[in-house]
Amino acid sequence: DVQLVESGGGPVQAGGSLRLSCVTSGYTAGRYCMGWFRQAPGKEREGIAAIGSSDKSTYAESVKGRFAISQDLTKETLTLQMNSLEPEDTAMYYCAARRTFCNGDYCLKDVSGYEAWGQGTQVTVS
Repeated sequence: DVQLVESGGGPVQAGGSLRLSCVTSGYTAGRYCMGWFRQAPGKEREGIAAIGSSDKSTYAESVKGRFAISQDLTKETLTLQMNSLEPEDTAMYYCAARRTFCNGDYCLKDVSGYEAWGQGTQVTVS
């Protein structure tokens, strides 16, 4: 079975940094794209960063220049480095994986196209 397990969330002061990790199992073969999504209370889940098997990445405007997504295919780990955090970044953060094609912003917007999801890790910025 495919499993995605996030870690690294927690409380942080505005302006601080956090590094989220997502360990995958059972999903390396055929994986096309992985992404980080977040959902704040009362809001829809939004894509914030995605990366393809060729390491091409895309970001939402709200996090561009502050967040960086990376992957280690050998270790089957997806990482999200978050810098200059703002209270508006407070949300539950999820990693997700898909086998179907996506490109650019579509990888962030096509939430239903992701087949596997982690349980989420909470980030709280104050």
